[in-house]
Amino acid sequence: MSESKLKRVDLIFGEYSNTKYKVLADTLKRRNEDILEDLMESGLKGRGGAGFPTAMKWKLAADAPSDTKYVICNADEGEPGTFKDREILSRVPRKVFSGMAICGKVIGAQKGYIYLRSEYKFLLPELTRELEMFHEHIGKMGFDFPIEIKLGSGAYICGEESALFESMEGFRGEPRNKPPYPTTHGFMGKPTVINNVETFVNVVMIMRLGPVQFKLLGTTDSRGSKVFSVSGDTPIPGIYELELGMPLDRFVEEFGDGDTKAVQVGGASGFCVPRKKFKDTIIGFEGVPTGGSMMLFNSSRSMYNVLHNYLDFFEEESCGQCTPCRVGCQQLRKGIVAVKKGDKKAGYLDQLLKLSESMKITAKCGLGQSVANSFSSIVNNFKEEMIY
Repeated sequence: MSESKLKRVDLIFGEYSNTKYKVLADTLKRRNEDILEDLMESGLKGRGGAGFPTAMKWKLAADAPSDTKYVICNADEGEPGTFKDREILSRVPRKVFSGMAICGKVIGAQKGYIYLRSEYKFLLPELTRELEMFHEHIGKMGFDFPIEIKLGSGAYICGEESALFESMEGFRGEPRNKPPYPTTHGFMGKPTVINNVETFVNVVMIMRLGPVQFKLLGTTDSRGSKVFSVSGDTPIPGIYELELGMPLDRFVEEFGDGDTKAVQVGGASGFCVPRKKFKDTIIGFEGVPTGGSMMLFNSSRSMYNVLHNYLDFFEEESCGQCTPCRVGCQQLRKGIVAVKKGDKKAGYLDQLLKLSESMKITAKCGLGQSVANSFSSIVNNFKEEMIY
């Protein structure tokens, strides 16, 4: 990555062909092994935040023995501060459909689903029209791959892949025990590939550009670009596609208001990086990974209020299935309130930090496990604001 300038790119939203679905048509003629090899060489990792290698996930599902398989696009964009998938679905839905169809070919899936966040219901009319055209085009290519849209019900927990399956199957959205994993036992108990909206678009870009050109962006551990939702104390909020592997200080230089004291990378479940660590923090899988949310806070903001807001959110959105998350979120919120009021001494924060680390180890799913990210990074870096 260039060290002199923050690099903006236009792969995700840029038009990639004068002919609709040309990249898809060309890719459907290729061998599955060659498609997987390109994805492996590209180094593409899931853009939802976890960063699991896309090629490996697809290969595991392709190798799973079953006559029925599924492809699911996770469009349940519920992370606070994230709104980039909405933009992708609004502007380039064809790329999302194409990526899903390529996945369907590779793993041998019969059908695809888009699990759409309920708050994005307003996108349905246009997405439905685009889907009708997609089915028409792909039918002419001799490839039968129907895609259906299913609406969520407003639960943050359903962004977790197994809770999403439960919701799609008509049950309460609660995470399943793992293993088994979705690549062998996913939707309806069948092998399933579930990827983020942006991941499927990146697949299409790799098929168009080739893995070598794709790897020109980013770093060894963080290949390609990333779409970021920039919000908070910034003069230019919005959606930006940037090269992965950027130092946070250059991000702040471009998007900050000149008085940025902290950046919350990855939403409420991400990490809060203070000003003193901007220069040494890399936005990528080798540093601080993110699903896309970048929230900037200046000196006028109370980090105590920010943390309290996050804990309110986690307490509300916890499915309540496991004790570490159900009780832990409540106790963390009550704990910082008690310290702020003076009912507990400052040293009580150390006990709360230990609780958050216990949640990271013992909670059943990513919601409870990730609470420690924002809690520990805010408390450790802004302890004085928790007390006074």
